Amino acid sequence: MSLGRSSRMAARVPTVRDLLASGDRSFSFEFFPPKTDEGERQLWRAIRELEALRPTFVSVTYGAGGSTRDRTVDIVERLAHETTLTPVAHFTAVNHSVRELRHLIGRFAGAGVRNILAVRGDPPGDPTGEWIKHPEGVEYAEDLVRLIRQAGEFCVGVAAFPYKHPRSPSIESDTEYFVRKCRAGADYAITQMFFRAEDYLRLRDRVTAKGCDTPIIPGVMPVTHYSTIARSEQLSGAPFPPELARRFEAVAHDPVAVRELGIEHAVEMCRTLLDEGAPGIHFITFNRSSATREVFQALAPAMAGT
Repeated sequence: MSLGRSSRMAARVPTVRDLLASGDRSFSFEFFPPKTDEGERQLWRAIRELEALRPTFVSVTYGAGGSTRDRTVDIVERLAHETTLTPVAHFTAVNHSVRELRHLIGRFAGAGVRNILAVRGDPPGDPTGEWIKHPEGVEYAEDLVRLIRQAGEFCVGVAAFPYKHPRSPSIESDTEYFVRKCRAGADYAITQMFFRAEDYLRLRDRVTAKGCDTPIIPGVMPVTHYSTIARSEQLSGAPFPPELARRFEAVAHDPVAVRELGIEHAVEMCRTLLDEGAPGIHFITFNRSSATREVFQALAPAMAGT
């Protein structure tokens, strides 16, 4: 693709920054690159079903250690070319030199992708293992933000942690790391999943107290299976709220009741978040559409408000 064509494509692609600045409530969906052909078919079924809801944007995750790098780029490129959706590409620093990172940024630019979510990423194999910087790479997410900013006209998002990042020694230091990412050039943030509205609101208050007004979009995942509770703790590094765990334990024997409770809780929490001024909701879908559609449809009147 010629640079001229890439520039013309980029000029037509909206950025998350612009979409948030419009003042409308944002709602978006997160997908991950599948590892099998059947998973690929499931992913595109979910994408097509959720496309009809006209989300503000959709994001595609990037596996630990860059394990799904090529699939992420392929999916984001296809989203940009074959759908009406605005794609956001997750992008990590794990196991990548600065040269490789710049090459990948160029691939996104060549696909007409202007929106990148910059996260340092987890070590391959063991997400809780020791972080080891690539000898020719970058150390922190804020360095990755600067690298993307230097590469061209991109809209850059970062991650936020309502509980705190598992590697942060304290909530206070985690807040400081987040503000540094924003001051490095981040346009917005998306939180890791959480299950109490208060956790998001406390994060927002801490960030505001530091003089930072970067929009923070809450990331929400409805609990549809009892096993999701343990998985959420592994993925987020945050303990599942004990009072909510007891509600799920009471119906753990009934998969239908677990799903109903999960959707009910997600709707209640999202309504609180929107009432408290959250700029929107980012739904973590695990490449399924049904539960997300149910939550979204229950929220539709609130999502339409400004």
